[in-house]
Amino acid sequence: MSSAAYEKELLRLQIELVKLQEWVRATGERLVVLFEGRDAAGKGGTIKRVTEHLNPRIARIVALPVPTERERTQWYFQRYAEQLPAGGEIVLFDRSWYNRAGVEHVMGFCTPDEYRRFLHQCPIFERMLTEDGILLRKYWFSVSDAEQERRFRKRLSDPTRRWKLSAMDVESFTRWEAYSRAKDEMFVHTDITEAPWYVVESDDKRAARINMIAHLLSTVPYGQVEPPLVQLPPRPSSTGYQRPPRDLQSYVPDYAATLLDRSPPGAAHPQG
Repeated sequence: MSSAAYEKELLRLQIELVKLQEWVRATGERLVVLFEGRDAAGKGGTIKRVTEHLNPRIARIVALPVPTERERTQWYFQRYAEQLPAGGEIVLFDRSWYNRAGVEHVMGFCTPDEYRRFLHQCPIFERMLTEDGILLRKYWFSVSDAEQERRFRKRLSDPTRRWKLSAMDVESFTRWEAYSRAKDEMFVHTDITEAPWYVVESDDKRAARINMIAHLLSTVPYGQVEPPLVQLPPRPSSTGYQRPPRDLQSYVPDYAATLLDRSPPGAAHPQG
């Protein structure tokens, strides 16, 4: 997908996401979106584009760390249930309770009994959510083995992305088929009518983001909510206030000015 076409359509969809947000706020609806898939499948980048122009007080991202010792003794779904939205909120799970059907199962972080119990309870849990009125959307980002490897290698050489490649990612790289089988088994048990899985082909990151956002918008019956009319009043006349001398305060050094000095001769300096 070309950059120009992508940027134009992304902006249009992000405007629609703002409308969706305002509809959720005004109606008191509760929207939950799960982002699942293999490592380097593009979940994080898509979440970033979804939330880029949204109000973080309404739309929040949940990316839970490894459970604590106390949380390990709780009902498995308990710490995820605590993150569910109240009325007028949107919650996006960057990985969710499906950790148990994926990484925990493949890596042996849960017992076979815990795994089987999850596959039994998960559809029940999700039916409870939807019966209570929560709008639940589940997306699986699918990436090919060749593209995943390319992205892993790119992370190795990019200092801004190196942190994204963990020891767990490397381990998952060597267990491609085990993760495939786990995903297939997960779909058998949890692809239910009340909360179906939607697969996003993500070898093309731009197309994947556009496709996922467009689909999400198409599944929620949101409408236009007119914002309250806001007008700026005239600024009051001065009452004689004078700003304290600048040398009484500590200012951040003008590092940006040193960059302008390094510009090649004849280069145009950005305005504003």
